[in-house]
Amino acid sequence: MDVKQALLGAGVLGAGALFLVGGLQLSAEAGYAGVGPNFLPLLVGAMLALCGGWLVWEAATGGFRNMEEASGAARGDWVGFAWVSAGILANAALITTIGFILSCTLCFVLAARGFKWAQGARGVGLQAIAVDALIGVAISAPVFWMFTQLLAIGLPGLTSTGWI
Repeated sequence: MDVKQALLGAGVLGAGALFLVGGLQLSAEAGYAGVGPNFLPLLVGAMLALCGGWLVWEAATGGFRNMEEASGAARGDWVGFAWVSAGILANAALITTIGFILSCTLCFVLAARGFKWAQGARGVGLQAIAVDALIGVAISAPVFWMFTQLLAIGLPGLTSTGWI
């Protein structure tokens, strides 16, 4: 039995157990969709427990089979990590100031820069940054509109119109 693989499975199993315990502490009263607030945590907990049990069984019966050699560098890229972290922190710090769409776009641009850096693309020009910004807007704007206009969930916007 591979101990590391068994510990991974036990960790997933433990996370599933925590979700199940948390879900059982929530109200089971059905809402407008016919399910209560405990439905999703119980579903996630059950799936995690199932996957964790399966991983432990795999580790006990010969380990994870047919695994390919891990790709990527032997060690993490700290500069790339810093770019991605800066994107996440900037999003959290600026979302109420510049709105959801712009803060998520900035997060995407900085995270893309970090991933490109980690892949060896050290010199990223303005054209690549502009393309990343357009992709960020193309992802974040529909998400913003879906949440604010279709689901009526308030997200911070740049203007009071609810469209930006």
